[in-house]
Amino acid sequence: MKPKSKILIIAGSDSSGGAGIQADIKTVTALGSYAMTAITAVTIQNTTGVKSIVSIDPKEISNQIEFTSKDIKPDAIKIGMLHSTKIIKSVIRSLDIINVKKIILDPVMVAKGGAKLIDDKAVQLLKNELLKKVSLVTPNIPEAEILTGIKIKTKEDIIFAASILIESGAKNVFIKGGHLGSKVVQDIFVSKKEIMIIKNKRITTSNTHGTGCTLSSAISTFFSCGKTLKKSCELATMYVNNSIRSNLNYGKGHGPINHLSSISIEKKFK
Repeated sequence: MKPKSKILIIAGSDSSGGAGIQADIKTVTALGSYAMTAITAVTIQNTTGVKSIVSIDPKEISNQIEFTSKDIKPDAIKIGMLHSTKIIKSVIRSLDIINVKKIILDPVMVAKGGAKLIDDKAVQLLKNELLKKVSLVTPNIPEAEILTGIKIKTKEDIIFAASILIESGAKNVFIKGGHLGSKVVQDIFVSKKEIMIIKNKRITTSNTHGTGCTLSSAISTFFSCGKTLKKSCELATMYVNNSIRSNLNYGKGHGPINHLSSISIEKKFK
């Protein structure tokens, strides 16, 4: 099987493999595309939490993006953890240079264990400058609250928050509704023209580490292969839910999901 498309992932790494660059590479590969990376930070973490974060020099992040893309042109870009203003500025400059149209932004701000992964100035820059450059932004509810300054407690609040982000310059918004705690999880896609609600029965498990990273990478992969953004959100949600259902149960905290849920090996290797 040959890869169907090429994805450049700009994000931080996760030493435990469940989230970040590691989850992104696994997702893109499992869905049949080719993954390239520009690492923004090295996080030392496991399923119980984040121990420390080591930033990569912004100039070297730009070098990764530009030097890689000069040789292998990405069909789409997925952006994850950008935790400082200097890093966001360097990424914006590089995006202008490489000129890729399909960009998915996962505004990673808080780790599953509650650790804050971005400072306040960086949040404002992300909102004021980066948001308008991407095809889709995919916040969860805590991230949408940080970006909009409103409290989200209902489906209507999610739609209102998405409309604020559209007014701020976002072209399309996909807010994940898992944090509301209801029996039916409602993920909501909002553009300037329409609203689509994806409903799924909640899967009861604590093993959900990396779901946001995985979802945005899955959307990027489907979108890069010619699916519409709406269809990409639907297919990516199905993939993530199937990966959660596997319930790997690794680690003592919020365990990872199964990125191999889309793969069945038919060849016999001898």
